[in-house]
Amino acid sequence: MRALVQRVSEASVEVEGRIVGETGPGLLVLVCAMQDDDATAADKLAARVAKLRIFQDDRGKMNRSLLDVSGGALVVSQFTLAADTRTGNRPGFSAAAAPEDGRRLYETFAASLRGHGVAVETGVFGADMKLRLLNDGPVTIWLDSADRA
Repeated sequence: MRALVQRVSEASVEVEGRIVGETGPGLLVLVCAMQDDDATAADKLAARVAKLRIFQDDRGKMNRSLLDVSGGALVVSQFTLAADTRTGNRPGFSAAAAPEDGRRLYETFAASLRGHGVAVETGVFGADMKLRLLNDGPVTIWLDSADRA
């Protein structure tokens, strides 16, 4: 699985003019399930996100995790993180998981993150969503479950 993690002061997601998820200080996590991903990949990625030390400590160093700062997370599915842009001008998305698998793994990821004690809100899988965020830093980190055993 892939995740693009953004440290935010606030973030919200809107579907058809209605806010369906929001968070205050914490993380906006854009998530994409890839072909051959499984629940283990979702759980490992959720643990990495919960423990990723990208919040400042008392000395101004990025040394605290989402758990340490009691921050929330807004988790939004985004299959475009699977984009293959190596050839041509139009990205390909064939590496993304099939929609039914993507939905299951997205939900597994969000549930696993909740299981770590994080307050999680979500977007609507497969919907046309509008995101608003106030990026804090800015701090944006790319994570891929395939990068770590």
